[in-house]
Amino acid sequence: MKTKVKTLPYEQVLALPRPKPKAPRRPSWLLGAAIRLISAGELRSVGFSATYRDMEKIGPKEPVLILMNHSCFLDLQIANKLFFPRPYGIVCTSDGFVGKEALMRALGCIPTRKFVTDLGLVRDMDTMLHKKRISILMFPEASYSFDGRATPLPRKMGVLLKKLNVPVVTVITHGAFLRDPLYNMLQKRKTKVRAEVTCLFTPEEIQERTVPELDAALDKVFSFDNFREQEENHIAVTEPFRADGLQRVLYQCPHCGQEGQMEGKGTTITCHACGKTYELTPTGWLKALEGETEFPHIPDWYAWERENVRKSLLDGSYLLDVPVKIAVMVDYKAIYRVGEGRLRHDANGFRLTGCDGKLDYTQPPLASYGLYADYFWYELGDIICIGNQDVLYYCFPQGGDVVAKTRLAAEELYKLKKQSRKRSKPDPEEAK
Repeated sequence: MKTKVKTLPYEQVLALPRPKPKAPRRPSWLLGAAIRLISAGELRSVGFSATYRDMEKIGPKEPVLILMNHSCFLDLQIANKLFFPRPYGIVCTSDGFVGKEALMRALGCIPTRKFVTDLGLVRDMDTMLHKKRISILMFPEASYSFDGRATPLPRKMGVLLKKLNVPVVTVITHGAFLRDPLYNMLQKRKTKVRAEVTCLFTPEEIQERTVPELDAALDKVFSFDNFREQEENHIAVTEPFRADGLQRVLYQCPHCGQEGQMEGKGTTITCHACGKTYELTPTGWLKALEGETEFPHIPDWYAWERENVRKSLLDGSYLLDVPVKIAVMVDYKAIYRVGEGRLRHDANGFRLTGCDGKLDYTQPPLASYGLYADYFWYELGDIICIGNQDVLYYCFPQGGDVVAKTRLAAEELYKLKKQSRKRSKPDPEEAK
């Protein structure tokens, strides 16, 4: 999927009027039916099936909060198949509205900025659920999975569940990630896809539990591992391009330790520093062509990279400082290319400079628990996105495959800063 892009001077973009908040709309039944029709062929091609658990606890017209894992664009087609004709709105990244705001609002979408505090979102969700009596679909991970496991969920999701106080339905897909993993350049593979649909909580059960108990239950549901499931169930992905782009996730060689020298191509990933090569087998396991296989399991390799990032943060050696091309979002009319600059990330957070000295934006580590980072974003390139409610800055690194490491660093830095500020007294919200 592409987006509308314009090139304008940075100062001219900053002067553009910002869109005014709008109340969420009831989704169009006709558009939902059209999506169902358009999606039918692709869902048939993946042999889509679903299982349901405890859904009898929910009334046919009762509004619910649907929490779904995020694997690929197929997720939206799956949701439509599972819940149509039940009307539901969708919490959607704001850049998804660019160039198509009217269509997105007609679909009942509610815009929000990923990993940016959005106090209006809860209000809009409450309006949709309790005043319009419309269900809501939300992807609590906020970003697609890089390594086939769940990305970190926001803490205290239980607080939101208590405030909304509607049934919570979870949808966990199996096979969707294997069909179209984010690193693989939108190349679809032949796999079966299924979904597990569960009524996780009724309103009464939400009120009976504490916030930590609700969070723990969500963490348990969102604890999947797509590569392990592939191997254990002998699911074969035989496409000859299955390792294309894998260096986006596995950017550091476990044999020699070098970063930025990996290349995923065809069915192998190779380190150009030491020459070691690993095959990505049809069942999703890695195997060294010569010598020891340090990490047969991709998420274990990714976890090793995370630990290395954490160590570098602790010893003060972590630093990202790369040239970037910069695009900006301030409204729903376009993504605006504004020039070039440098993105720096260290223990003090992010600093973005550029546009001939006119841009100098800083973002502290505690601004967000995660980072909006994406591969081949709207077919424009790999991005790191920072910003606030007024402006979003999309940075396209020109210095190699740094997106995954930066996301890991942002997550680990947030944890370290949070731990250092942790208070001894309990959080009053958690006692409710």
